[in-house]
Amino acid sequence: MKKFLIITGCIAVIVAATSCQRVRRGTGHAYMPDMGYSVAFETYAPSQERLNNYEAHYNSKPVEGTIARGDAFPYKIKNDSAGLLQAVSVTNPLTALDEKDMQEAGRLYLVNCGICHGTKLNGDGPLFKGGDGPFTSKPADLTASKMTEGSMFHVATFGKGMMGSYASQLNTKQRWMVISYIKSKQGGANAGKTNGTPDSLSMNKAKPDSATVAPK
Repeated sequence: MKKFLIITGCIAVIVAATSCQRVRRGTGHAYMPDMGYSVAFETYAPSQERLNNYEAHYNSKPVEGTIARGDAFPYKIKNDSAGLLQAVSVTNPLTALDEKDMQEAGRLYLVNCGICHGTKLNGDGPLFKGGDGPFTSKPADLTASKMTEGSMFHVATFGKGMMGSYASQLNTKQRWMVISYIKSKQGGANAGKTNGTPDSLSMNKAKPDSATVAPK
C-alpha cells in the first residue's frame, strides 16, 4: 500500500510539473459573451444613433400623458426664438418660499450658478474673477438683469449663448426655487410673494412686445 501511494504521488507531481510548462494561447469559451464583453460606444455619440445601430427600438421619450419625477409643473414651451418670446409672460408657479426652502434655493444657486454668476449674483464668479479667470467675457449680472421669471426659467431649462441647459441638474421645482432666490436678491416688488399658480403655465397668452425680451 505504501509503495502504491509513493508511485501515485510521483505521477501526480510529474503531471503537475508538465502542466505548468504548457503555454495556453486560447481564452476558452465564454458562456455569456454579451455580458462578459461590453459593446463599445462613442462617448458623445447621440444616444438614439447608438440605439439605431443595434436595432434597439427605443426613442427615449417619456410615455405620453406622464410627468417625470420632480416635474410637478409641466413646461411645454419649445426651445426656439418664438418660445423665448412666450416665456416672458410665464410666472413662477411656486408660492412664497419659507425660510427653509429659501435656504435650499440659495444652496442650489451656489452649487449650480455661483461658479459663473458669483455668490453676489453680479457675474463675477470663479470662472471670471474680474477678468482673470478662464472666461474672457463676464457672465450675466443677475442683480441688474431685467429678465422676467419666465425668461430665466426658459434659459435655465434650454440654455442660451455660453450657458448650457440645467434641466438635467435641477428638476422643474428646483429651477423655479433658484429663480425665486434670484428675484428675492434683486429686491423686486414681488420678492417673497406668491408669483402665480400652475395654471399660469398654460401659455395661452398674447405675445409680448419683443422689446421686453432681450435678456442681459
